[in-house]
Amino acid sequence: MDPDALSKAFVEHYYTTFDTNRAGLANLYQESSMLTFEGQKIQSAVNIVNKLTSLPFQQCKHSITTVDCQPSGPAGGMLVFVSGNLQLAGEQHALKFSQMFHLMPTAQGSFYVFNDIFRLNYA
Repeated sequence: MDPDALSKAFVEHYYTTFDTNRAGLANLYQESSMLTFEGQKIQSAVNIVNKLTSLPFQQCKHSITTVDCQPSGPAGGMLVFVSGNLQLAGEQHALKFSQMFHLMPTAQGSFYVFNDIFRLNYA
């Protein structure tokens, strides 16, 4: 398993799904998962997806600038740190953002998001 290739594939899948079908992100989270979204802590797959699908915009496009990853712990987890731009439909200027994912392996050989921290970066 190449951590860089895995993290890039995860990031591509996550943001493509977010931009086209936010409800489809549900299978990436579990009941123990936690999202911190602009300081607000949300736990469980259902609550996380409810938060993401209730954001006050319908369409957006993520443009990824950087993806950094590190192996995390003896259980085979991975930290993935992303920076990029978020373009909302009808808005002239993109918003800069950073997001960190702590991915953990599943018994089936894939990964789920254990921790997710999202912040807009204001200039």
